[in-house]
Amino acid sequence: MSLKAKIQGDFQQCWGGMLSDYVTAIAWSPQGKILAASSSAGEVILYHNLEQELVKYLQTSNGESIDSLVFSKDGEFLAAGGQNGQVKIWRLHSEEAKLISVLENNRTWVDRMAWSPTKNQLAFSCGRYVQVWNADTGNTETTLNFDTSSVQYITWHPNGESLAVAGYQSLKIWMSENWDDDPSLVPVDSTSLVILWSADGKYIASGNMDCSITVLEWNNPDPWVMRGFPGKIRNLAWSNIPTKSGAPLLAASSIEGIVVWEKDADNWDSRVLPRHEGNVLSIQFQPHTHLLASASEDGSVCLWNQGKRLLQVLYGANNGFSCLSWHPHESTLAAGGKNGELIIWSKGTRGQGFGRR
Repeated sequence: MSLKAKIQGDFQQCWGGMLSDYVTAIAWSPQGKILAASSSAGEVILYHNLEQELVKYLQTSNGESIDSLVFSKDGEFLAAGGQNGQVKIWRLHSEEAKLISVLENNRTWVDRMAWSPTKNQLAFSCGRYVQVWNADTGNTETTLNFDTSSVQYITWHPNGESLAVAGYQSLKIWMSENWDDDPSLVPVDSTSLVILWSADGKYIASGNMDCSITVLEWNNPDPWVMRGFPGKIRNLAWSNIPTKSGAPLLAASSIEGIVVWEKDADNWDSRVLPRHEGNVLSIQFQPHTHLLASASEDGSVCLWNQGKRLLQVLYGANNGFSCLSWHPHESTLAAGGKNGELIIWSKGTRGQGFGRR
């Protein structure tokens, strides 16, 4: 099937805009009322209501890339980090945003950040270290030393009780009640590049440099290892609802390929989703469904029903898509492009405050 072959579906573009350069990150607020976007030129922009053109620049272009953009659990805070080593935190009230803190990190590139799902704790990478900053006190709670390499990825357990950090030959898990305790170690043969907990907190998956995936069931010392990928694992995504086996779906991307894994009684069975002709840079399941979206450098966003059948192909970034994000409550999908495109599609009715024009 040709990449440009038309596959009809229910999602239609309801808005389109432009940033000045490559869109590095996009994120919906937990309530879905705000869409934040950043660029390699250094922009940080909030979109409140595109029907009324309520757009606010928190930061204009400065030539230094913003690479990570994350909302706190309740949407009260937005954090941005990137090339210049600064972590900026804004407090959001209605349509107002106030810069409350700038954390300096000696020009160490900050490209991994994550808010705790239960507290106002922000974890972010600083070379071989992870700092945890508390928005309620305005203080740094701890600095964690990964030691063997630069930090590759950070993820909190869904209950907020632990923080997992990926790097060379292991992922390390610290308990948040006592940061000074030695972390638990999950061995990896090469380098863990991306890690992600399932929504139920039962499984943690690690995408690795040696073209493998490690999946560990919590309190089970024997991990599953999936091999045979054509390249390093770029992205992982869990569905946040289970399948018949009780486990969620796990999707992974490597170069232009996507594989979806589904657990049976004892093992994980795989299926390949062939379509993309360029590197897949972002994958994500729609909340509360098994609808998977994948964004590629080939200029397409693909929607996969149940992680199996190609449902629809979306276009709009001729030189490739760089990132995507599902609305937390509606059938609305946003994606960013390598030339600065920002596009929103919605299924059926209009997205909340994001009407068609």
